[in-house]
Amino acid sequence: MNRAVFLDRDGVINELVYHEEHGIIDSPFTVEGFKLFPWAGDAIRRLSQAGHKVVIVSNQPGVAKGHLSWEAFWRIRGKMVEQLQEQGAFVDGEYYCFHHPEARVEILRTNCECRKPQPGLLLQAAKELDIDLSQSWMVGDGLTDVKAGKSVGCKTIFLGRMKCELCHFMEEEDSRPDVIISNLLEAAFFILNWEGRHGNLY
Repeated sequence: MNRAVFLDRDGVINELVYHEEHGIIDSPFTVEGFKLFPWAGDAIRRLSQAGHKVVIVSNQPGVAKGHLSWEAFWRIRGKMVEQLQEQGAFVDGEYYCFHHPEARVEILRTNCECRKPQPGLLLQAAKELDIDLSQSWMVGDGLTDVKAGKSVGCKTIFLGRMKCELCHFMEEEDSRPDVIISNLLEAAFFILNWEGRHGNLY
């Protein structure tokens, strides 16, 4: 079976965007708004070269909420893939949840099993890509990522800075990550160094 590093997308691979008209910080809603982190390709390439499947697992409710069209979503996705390829980086799978329980688009309005913190995306990827979840990592910038990873036995890395209120929520939600690191490249180095010291068995 394969080892994997599961990655959230927004805030991990690319920058979040402040949408003044909506008053929110969220995913990019336009191709022009998509900005790949400069270290993302290097991080993904290093993980792949070390033998990991690199898999995106991301909640993407923008279409459901009426923030962008399907065409815009897939154009943004295409820009991400193109820019990663320019850096010699490739992902082995992309799994997106487009649902939201309060969606404006009726067909996408549901309480699903794929919207993190539910583990559906990770379970689907594990089945289709023959992934051993107990030998894998979940990297994200939200507690939903940590909870999804923990629920299936992955090691978890939270990208960001610890704040007192965040500590409180982590304890309340039983979602304390194994590690807190500032960005994806540092996470990649940590994973590779950890496995170099401990091997593949946890």
